[in-house]
Amino acid sequence: MKNREEDLFLPVTVHDTLYVKRIRHPERDGEPVLMVHGVMANGRIFYSDSGKGLAHWLARHGYDVYVADLRGRGRSTPRIGRDSRHGQTEIIREDLPALHALARQLSGGQRVHWMAHSWGGVHMNSALLYRPELIAEVASLVYFGSKRSVRARNLNKLLEVDLMWNGVARLLCRSVGYLPARRIGLGADDETDKSHRQSKAWAKVRPWVDSDDGFDYAAAARRHTLPPALYLAAQNDPCRGNPLDVKHFRNESGAHLSRVHLLARRTGYRHDYNHVSLLTHPDAVHDHFPQVLAWLQGAYDKVVENY
Repeated sequence: MKNREEDLFLPVTVHDTLYVKRIRHPERDGEPVLMVHGVMANGRIFYSDSGKGLAHWLARHGYDVYVADLRGRGRSTPRIGRDSRHGQTEIIREDLPALHALARQLSGGQRVHWMAHSWGGVHMNSALLYRPELIAEVASLVYFGSKRSVRARNLNKLLEVDLMWNGVARLLCRSVGYLPARRIGLGADDETDKSHRQSKAWAKVRPWVDSDDGFDYAAAARRHTLPPALYLAAQNDPCRGNPLDVKHFRNESGAHLSRVHLLARRTGYRHDYNHVSLLTHPDAVHDHFPQVLAWLQGAYDKVVENY
């Protein structure tokens, strides 16, 4: 049977509304899962109209899945443009708490599993460290290729980060007023000037500190314990989610029950996955999505640290 789908629209300011795709089992409602995308992206990384993707797969296993388009991306309104002034601070402090509250409300107050791709994991850990009262309401964390600072040194880093992200993208922001990533084929969605500036700064090997008010997330990570977290890394991901950078992100997020799990042929998987295919490859449903399911079910001993 086909999963149930619902389009939700969540106002977060007088002017800004977030789009949320809710996907549920055809006959029952299970534990809620909140999914968040990374930069230059939207929630489509998790689902398709044909019923493919992690969101649909989890719904078929009984979970109540909420896939968000962050402010100005996907079907959220208004679209990002030269007048957009929000950045990652607003995502961390306004969007994510509001999305979490929505999932809690519609699921009868259950704890929510948080899940993210790429930079979305940075947003999520930051939100929990800024609002530690939310930690008790989050059942677990699962991140796909999430890293903060890029320590990797290779050709991909030189081209994708140093040249394109730090150079060309910054010039476009100054010229156009925002990053038109969708129009130029750089990504699936656009970024505001502020979100680009803030993520560009954090991607450098610098302190994990908010540019708006100096809030020290790294210091907060030493004071608080995050929920159990699975950090999935892909072997063929040299720059955007380099496994060493994923591991460093886990370590700087403080002491918490966690695993860094590498998806590679040498660790028993069918492919050396990359930054996108770890979510979208047809084999993922048989290869490593079962590890995700085990983590959501609290079977942490079934997922080993292998990197």
